Amino acid sequence: MDTELLAPLDLAFWHLESAAHPMHLGALAVFDPATPPAADAEAVLALLGSRAAAIPRLRMRVRDVLLPVGGAAWFTDQDFDVRRHVHRLRLTGAAPGEEDGAFMAGATRLAGELMERPLERGLPPWQMYLIDGAPGGPFAVLVKLHHALADGMRAVTIGSGIFDEIAAGHAPVGRSRPVPSRSRPPGPLALRRIEDLGRAFGVGASMVRASRLDPRGTPALTAPSSGTRRLATADLDLDALRRIRRAACGTVNDVLLAVVAGALRRWLGERGEPLPGQDPRALVPVSRRRPGRSATSGNLLSGYLLDLPVRDPDPWRRLDAVRAAMDRNKAAGPLRGAGAVAVLADQLPSLAHRFGAPFAQGAARMLFDVLVTSVPLPRSALSLGGCPLRAVYPMAPLARGQALAVALATYGGRVRVGLVADGEALPDLERLARCADEEVAELLALLPSVAAPRPGPVEQS
Repeated sequence: MDTELLAPLDLAFWHLESAAHPMHLGALAVFDPATPPAADAEAVLALLGSRAAAIPRLRMRVRDVLLPVGGAAWFTDQDFDVRRHVHRLRLTGAAPGEEDGAFMAGATRLAGELMERPLERGLPPWQMYLIDGAPGGPFAVLVKLHHALADGMRAVTIGSGIFDEIAAGHAPVGRSRPVPSRSRPPGPLALRRIEDLGRAFGVGASMVRASRLDPRGTPALTAPSSGTRRLATADLDLDALRRIRRAACGTVNDVLLAVVAGALRRWLGERGEPLPGQDPRALVPVSRRRPGRSATSGNLLSGYLLDLPVRDPDPWRRLDAVRAAMDRNKAAGPLRGAGAVAVLADQLPSLAHRFGAPFAQGAARMLFDVLVTSVPLPRSALSLGGCPLRAVYPMAPLARGQALAVALATYGGRVRVGLVADGEALPDLERLARCADEEVAELLALLPSVAAPRPGPVEQS
């Protein structure tokens, strides 16, 4: 792979970045020590570096191109040095018998701080950090990938190359889009292009109708950005979520969205804040990636907008409201409606992204209050250097005007929740994570009093 043009949406993410709003995805992967003990931290660091260096996508950096005007392309970095990207950080100070809890608290705090720092734009835009504590104890790997490099699904494909099971059979597939030497005529796809532009016009009109200019939202979610980041995690029992889903119909994702709504309500109550004048709105990204698409494709996204029913005091009614709203979104499809803002971005020319970024940065605040995204992970057990993977906590970036992003990933019978927030707007983020556990417990407690399951869509698993 030598060159590849940035698709319009990738270019949008590249230009939307600022010092206070870095546009990288993240994941904190936590590993248990091998039994019997295998490689030490330095050996794991060397293994991590060698496997990252073997992933062709991670050798690419962004450079401007002459055509299309205002465009950019991925080029192989001829001076690539993996030591600029893979680092080791050590945590110390755990009391005897408290190593595991202290390590998780320290790794989470450190990961939040590292997520504040934008990636260096003159290098391939990614970083990995090996975070270790006491010898023979657990360790973590923090992965940062620029959103221009990949969406959540593609990021998993790229990042999975570090694991033992995938590295053993890793082989790059697909072809890149070469940088053109001159302009090309529209060709036989001109009619489809017109249809795409018509769809984009419809999305734009929906965005205008859906924009909210009144300040009736939750103050903590609409606070001015401080440029700081804080991370908190939660672990939800997948079997419990499936029991709730069977009673409510719909999907596990519907249940998770309702849990987020309930957790926000609990958190506001514990803070002593009044309920907002209107329910906070979530952007729920939807992947448009299909089997057979090129492995080198960048972002293929759309999304739904969903009002989280925070003001309703009844947990089951909240779940019913989420399920009904998501059913309406799915019936309309992911390529229309204001949530499909990525579809609109995909139709704009390169110059529009380059010079329109300052205006686009403020649009997110008018459309939604919080991002809630699900990231698919491999279902099989994974390891690094013989150390089994315990958990993966995904992390999403914060757009301008956003103070909270919620990312969800299922692994090992648990749904791992990564909460990324503005550190000054939500200094009590750990409390919000605890509220998610409490909301699941309350929904479970209400199961005996719930009426017989109603007909509904069957979840595809």
